[in-house]
Amino acid sequence: MKSRRLILLFLLLTVLTPVVFSQSVQKKISILGDSYSTFYGYVTPDTNACWYGIGEEGAENDVKRVEETWWYPFISEQGFLLECNNSYSGSTICHTGYNKQDFSDRSFITRMNNLGNPDIILIFGGTNDTWAGVPLGEFQYSDWNQEDLYNFRSAFCYLLDYMTNQYPEAEIYNITNTELSREVSGSMDDICKHYGITNIRLRYIDKQSGHPSISGMRAIYNQVGNVILKNNKETD
Repeated sequence: MKSRRLILLFLLLTVLTPVVFSQSVQKKISILGDSYSTFYGYVTPDTNACWYGIGEEGAENDVKRVEETWWYPFISEQGFLLECNNSYSGSTICHTGYNKQDFSDRSFITRMNNLGNPDIILIFGGTNDTWAGVPLGEFQYSDWNQEDLYNFRSAFCYLLDYMTNQYPEAEIYNITNTELSREVSGSMDDICKHYGITNIRLRYIDKQSGHPSISGMRAIYNQVGNVILKNNKETD
């Protein structure tokens, strides 16, 4: 009887151990984004404004389910875990918003300290900075003051400087949308190179009402996923 119990215990441990190991190596992903990464009920904090998942906002867009976003299927299908999706519709990277309003309550640099404890960070912004025509400012890599953070370039430098220091063990990726101004997309390239951060420049994203359609979301998934999965395969 005792030997039979030992055999059963051994078999049980043999079955369970791979499951526990598999869960322990799952990487956690956090997103710092704008409307492109929102879906109502899936953002943190839940007071963040959403564009997707709210009927009146995305009425002319065919993305109706969270499974149709770019990030949800990527995380679930590739075996990652969502640590935090701190996305806010209409948010700019810098503190300047539409019509020169003060967006310091929702800017990327205000929210960058609320991402949990991720292994991978995806930054997906700059769209509203382009649409709002925010001041570009200068490439500034240190000694920022509050006024500097109302300009795109200095704010993006500040963001990546904080990310690399606050999350030193995390893989950090910046995602650059299509149809941004040349100045914004080019600045992202240069600043990412300065900080050694991979910049994923999207191509050919279908959009409805200025936002990715189902087809556009899948294209983002594929382009972002290819880079991240390749990098993770190389480091395994």
